[in-house]
Amino acid sequence: MNKNDYIIRTEKETDYRETENLIRESFWNVYRPGCSEHYVMHVLRDDPAFIRELDFVMEKDGMMIGQNMFMKTIIEADDGRIIDVLTMGPICITPELKRKGYGKALLDYSLEKAAEMGFGAVLFEGNIDFYGKSGFDYASRFGIRYHDLPEDADASFFLCKELIPGYLDSITGVYQTPKGYYVSDEDTEAFDKNFPPKEKLKLPGQIFG
Repeated sequence: MNKNDYIIRTEKETDYRETENLIRESFWNVYRPGCSEHYVMHVLRDDPAFIRELDFVMEKDGMMIGQNMFMKTIIEADDGRIIDVLTMGPICITPELKRKGYGKALLDYSLEKAAEMGFGAVLFEGNIDFYGKSGFDYASRFGIRYHDLPEDADASFFLCKELIPGYLDSITGVYQTPKGYYVSDEDTEAFDKNFPPKEKLKLPGQIFG
């Protein structure tokens, strides 16, 4: 990969179906048999918390190869304050180009644009081995807890990156996932019928059954 063989731009309405298909191909059978991320993306575009200026697609040789997007959300601080933050995703790279540097390039670009817009921090569910390379750390180290998670539960999936240094200083509290991310299996199944059939497989390492 080199910086001259791809472009990153904001998603257009004419991209929607191609973006959703890319997400579907990228997440299919990864975390569960089939996936819901393409439907989540479809739903989130109409959510008031969706940030159109931070809804990106990545292209190479005229083909869409990646996407990322951000949502506004909050931390309910222990001292009663409401702290505005971002969450991110779905984010993906087409399966055949994973682990070639495109994902990090897309991530770093989109984080830079979020910082330029003045947002203070991003909290996200992801793998520290990848996202740590772009400055994410465990959210617990910032004093931020994941909603509905017992105190003794493993929260290593819950990551945070300050876009404004010190933005979360002296803040402890509970992060809230935007409601739009919660979609029903029935609605996902109905939406998925608009795409070419794919076999759902139960595979080792999947989080959800």
